[in-house]
Amino acid sequence: MSIPANLAAVRERIERAARRAGRSATDIALMGVTKTHPPETIREAYAAGLRLFGENRVQEFGAKASLLTDLIGAEWHMIGHVQTNKAAKAAELFAAVGSVDSVKLAEKLDAAARSFGKRLLVLIEVNVGGEAAKSGVAPDSGELEELLQSATRFEALEFRGLMTVPPFTDDPEGARAFFRKLRELRDAIAARKLPGVTMGVLSMGMSHDFEVAIEEGSTCVRVGTAIFGERVKA
Repeated sequence: MSIPANLAAVRERIERAARRAGRSATDIALMGVTKTHPPETIREAYAAGLRLFGENRVQEFGAKASLLTDLIGAEWHMIGHVQTNKAAKAAELFAAVGSVDSVKLAEKLDAAARSFGKRLLVLIEVNVGGEAAKSGVAPDSGELEELLQSATRFEALEFRGLMTVPPFTDDPEGARAFFRKLRELRDAIAARKLPGVTMGVLSMGMSHDFEVAIEEGSTCVRVGTAIFGERVKA
């Protein structure tokens, strides 16, 4: 199938999942994950109406960014782990970083964003499954609390919500408990009305499980394979 056809199919799946959950599909952002895909593929998705894109590697997108500057209205988010030594480049290239998992990284992003005279939207990445191989703060950790309490220190960062990648299971239903856990954590944080923190964004769900994520409250699904096909080998 073509990218426009794939996009249409994904949007229809989002619509159906939203209806099952008694939600409006207009409240759910579709992010196309373009890791390893070339600029011409991104242009095809843009031509088909996609405007929100997620990249996993700072260096990789840095090589593509100059070839995509004419895509008016396109928004680029960093959704992969950011090493602190890549924070400045991430702040320069992206409108948002959805994978903040330490105060040290937040400090680096804030300093860089201030130097560029820009505001940077950020999400806190939460490792809901406690997997050692994945980045993110533990849901009940001191690191999460430290990030939340430090939000007012960062002049150029806007803390907008939470992001997660749950443990993979063959059955998408296996992710439901993890998505629910993140939603409950988001609700608990929102209820505290912490200064400098809003919790409007719940970024969860990928090609394999985004319908379950929508049923559990996701406001942004990150879809790669279902739109672009299998990733090009890096």
